[in-house]
Amino acid sequence: MSPLNATHDGDARSWLDTANAAGTDFPIQNLPFGVFRRQGTNEAFRGGVAIGDQVICLGALAASGALQGLAGEAAQAGAQPTLNALMAQGPQAWRALRQALFDALLAGSNSAATDAVKAALMPLAQIEHTVPARIGDYTDFYTSIDHARNVGMLARPDEPLTPNFQWIPIAYHGRVSSIGVSGQRYRRPLGQSMRPGETVPRYGPCARLDYELELAIWIGQGNAQGEPIALAQADDHIFGYGLLNDWSARDIQFWEMAPLGPFLGKNFCTTISPWIVTQEALAPYRLPFERPAAEPQPLAYLDDPRTRREGALSIELDVLIESQRMREQRLAPSRVSHTNFRHQYWTVGQMVAQHTNGGCNLNPGDLFGSGTISGPTHEQAGALIELSRGGSTPVLLESSGETRAFLEDGDAVILRGWCEKPGYARIGFGESRGEVLPAVSV
Repeated sequence: MSPLNATHDGDARSWLDTANAAGTDFPIQNLPFGVFRRQGTNEAFRGGVAIGDQVICLGALAASGALQGLAGEAAQAGAQPTLNALMAQGPQAWRALRQALFDALLAGSNSAATDAVKAALMPLAQIEHTVPARIGDYTDFYTSIDHARNVGMLARPDEPLTPNFQWIPIAYHGRVSSIGVSGQRYRRPLGQSMRPGETVPRYGPCARLDYELELAIWIGQGNAQGEPIALAQADDHIFGYGLLNDWSARDIQFWEMAPLGPFLGKNFCTTISPWIVTQEALAPYRLPFERPAAEPQPLAYLDDPRTRREGALSIELDVLIESQRMREQRLAPSRVSHTNFRHQYWTVGQMVAQHTNGGCNLNPGDLFGSGTISGPTHEQAGALIELSRGGSTPVLLESSGETRAFLEDGDAVILRGWCEKPGYARIGFGESRGEVLPAVSV
């Protein structure tokens, strides 16, 4: 796990004033990576780093020759149309580039690298994003015990948790082709569902459309097939984190999930945030991973002293809904829940170790979903099916006075995340925004 260093100094300031503004997502202590191009152009996408209200074009920076050694090699890898090459270089290269950028951006710096960074800046307001890496495989985990209990109570009130939940990080393999970046719009999916009391399924538009608040976990360097990643080395294989909305068609999902896992209920759309906050940037927000003594303790391959000491992460998370009416009346989106990633039952390192334990090989740019992130109270639920108690108690959208049991056409769901702690800078993740369009005619 990344040790604290000068890049985490909460008092550090940049010569770029917007990076020092209160509440900014992208101070000098963050420096997240993404892929962008100028809006409305056919330019090639290329890697960039967010700082304040600007993005550093890594292509321009690499071409300047101002960064030398490993940092220069990392900048060149990051300048490509995807971040896979940079991800494959491993943590030593990632840290070298982040340190070089931090030094060049620091207030009072006066070097060739500083001049090159200034020349490579472009306003965030003038760019558009694409998915930051070529995703070979996507795995969606199921690691919140509060979410599992909330949803399990709807179907199995007497035994809401499956017997394996407290012993292994559960997951399924998802669809890559429908993963899109923030701003994604998609059509309400069609499918079969079985309504209560009926004996023949119906076909048509999803009637119980939902979101799921998750983290996007980006794999950096991979592993050879047949060679598991030990828990102690798992963090060296994690490039960074973003936000992920695992849109879910609940009526379709619940009908098809007997006996296998999600299919059409999940594969129609997944929306991620464009910026990847690095593992190193989040080092100050580590927490002990604690399992109540009365509950099953992880088996040896999912347990080590460092994970117990600092395996968890404190990330504050919001979910907001913006209805069509809100947009028309220029009302602010309504926050429907707030929670923290610290409540997850399994750590990200344990997810990596479990994924590879049977010999599965991960590759740079592979994506994990953390699983829905819910906390121990009702207001901390990470999905509408929990907040509305299966649709029986609609949620009030305070901005407009509307209610939602499930999502309606025209609704946009916005995920936001940030880390904050006394003595350290606030680190933001930007946002993941997606909008529901009407289903195609049938």
